[in-house]
Amino acid sequence: MSSASSYKTLNVTVPKPFIYHVELNRPEKLNAFNEMMWKEIGECFTSLGDQDDCRVVLLSGNGRLFTAGIDFNSMMSLGQTLSEHEDVARRCKILKNLIHKYQDSITSLEKCVKPVISLVHNACIGAGVDLITAADIRYCTEDAIFQVKEVGIGMAADVGTLQRLPRVVGSTSLVNELAFTARKLLAPEAKECGLVNRVYKDKESMISEALQIAEDISKKSPVAVQVTKRSLIFSRDHPVQESLNHIADWNQTMLQSEDFMNATVAEATKSTAPVFAKL
Repeated sequence: MSSASSYKTLNVTVPKPFIYHVELNRPEKLNAFNEMMWKEIGECFTSLGDQDDCRVVLLSGNGRLFTAGIDFNSMMSLGQTLSEHEDVARRCKILKNLIHKYQDSITSLEKCVKPVISLVHNACIGAGVDLITAADIRYCTEDAIFQVKEVGIGMAADVGTLQRLPRVVGSTSLVNELAFTARKLLAPEAKECGLVNRVYKDKESMISEALQIAEDISKKSPVAVQVTKRSLIFSRDHPVQESLNHIADWNQTMLQSEDFMNATVAEATKSTAPVFAKL
């Protein structure tokens, strides 16, 4: 496994060709989100979206658990910054800018046109739920727990969970319960409701199989995979007819790609699957 890039709060490696593995890497702080991690997540996934050597991204947490959520030391620093201003308008500007920055960090997973597979072990708390609901595929271990914890610390979740989780699990009632009570959602229930679609005995077996799935995706046409992700995200947020128009606009060009021609010829002639050029 070779190192791909250097971050202070993330560990990015390339375990196999075209597959990048991003680890939340503050194990001594239970991978809690501090200001630097928010910043680097956005930078990392924006960069991977433009990286033609990257076709799939695995996302996991280093150490004892996936993430404990917000780093409260970072929140104390925010309190000190707000205390420097007495006027509510000035304080509001600081908070709104910060919220938008954190939202953009999470949304970078969606804007990255490469499929993102999140791999949760042990605990995924607060901001961790925001993060994984912006991923494309979610797996977890048997000991995983998920918690929309924000009401427990006197706030409403504001960087994606309340917007994405209802679409992910398809049950407004369940999401409301989780968001209002801050109760823990265990792995069996997470699979039952559709938050994750596979549960593994341990982290090692989860990562091993996820690598195989990522490798399968990486061998598909990057044109096809990336346009598919674009269409899925667009269709989630738009009416059917607008979504049909959207994919028609893309495919009027992409169906002229060499990827489509090579793949269809290989399928028709039962020949070896083609090796696709970088995109």
